Amino acid sequence: MAEEQQEAMSPEEAAAVAAMEAAAAPDAGGATGAGGKALSQNEIDNLLGFGGDGGDNKTGIKALLDKALLSYERLPMLEVVFDRFVRNLSSTLRNFTSDNVDVSIDAITSMRFEDYLNSIPLPALITVFQAVEWENYGLINVDSSLTFSLVDVLLGGARANRPLRVEGRPYTTIEQDIVKTVVNAILDDMCAAFNPLTPATFRFERMESNPRFCTITRPANAVILISLRIDMDERGGKAEILFPYATLEPIKNLLTQMFTGEKFGKDNAWEDHFSNELNRSMLQMEAILEGKMIKVKELAELKVGSTLVLDHTANDPVVLRCNGQKLMLGKLGASANKVAVRVDQLLNTKLREIL
Repeated sequence: MAEEQQEAMSPEEAAAVAAMEAAAAPDAGGATGAGGKALSQNEIDNLLGFGGDGGDNKTGIKALLDKALLSYERLPMLEVVFDRFVRNLSSTLRNFTSDNVDVSIDAITSMRFEDYLNSIPLPALITVFQAVEWENYGLINVDSSLTFSLVDVLLGGARANRPLRVEGRPYTTIEQDIVKTVVNAILDDMCAAFNPLTPATFRFERMESNPRFCTITRPANAVILISLRIDMDERGGKAEILFPYATLEPIKNLLTQMFTGEKFGKDNAWEDHFSNELNRSMLQMEAILEGKMIKVKELAELKVGSTLVLDHTANDPVVLRCNGQKLMLGKLGASANKVAVRVDQLLNTKLREIL
């Protein structure tokens, strides 16, 4: 019977079944698990999402965890802001270096803060800046290639079409001052890029060489990373701007817009229809003479014909209510053999504005 089923399978299915049976069978050395299949290292890596060819496609548990990260594509206005920012920064750096400078966005990605700190190569110069209006912080990281390129350009180095040799030494005071000047220019241009959307002030806080001293959010929190490529003829490097999502939370509604000033347009036809239907709606009005507190014993003794004496007199005002809300005061009277209330005072200020 098993042979007939195997003949009915396709060659690929038969090969898969044979592989499963071979994996479940005892190995040549006789070492088996407790009646179960032992996973190979490749299978464990694929399950956890660490296998594959190193591409961007993530699988397994790693893919499930990364799904918890928000994608910058949900903040389309952020790309518009930084597109304006790179144009301003290109002009600023051209004036600063007196050289042909081209600034472009390499990528805008979402990741975890701890993963970013672990990916920073040493030595590093990391700037912590404060977003004043948003009451939070961000990071700017200028890599070694860009740092030495700026030093080379500003101090008159020769233009050689060769990769810069990055030394594994701490940065000198001159290099730190140059990077600080460039970072302040980046912060100023970033303020100008955000201002058409919302007022923003980014203030230089401090500069660190150890990534562990730049903790501005919890390690597992999501952050958004903007990678910039800065080219100066044959030289250049990368600068990275990092915002925790908590920093952008106060302007999240603005960043989710597809264009600046996006909002629902005014539809006059729908507005007139809504107003007409609202005016035709039926509401139940209640005229409350007076309330009175009585004991439960008195309530139980009430019978048909009993008289309940209220403290309300004929000249006292009557309260008009709708859905439990006091709206008006009036005088009780009669009109065409019917009980009527003449409105004397409006109690609800919003109702007064409407009327």
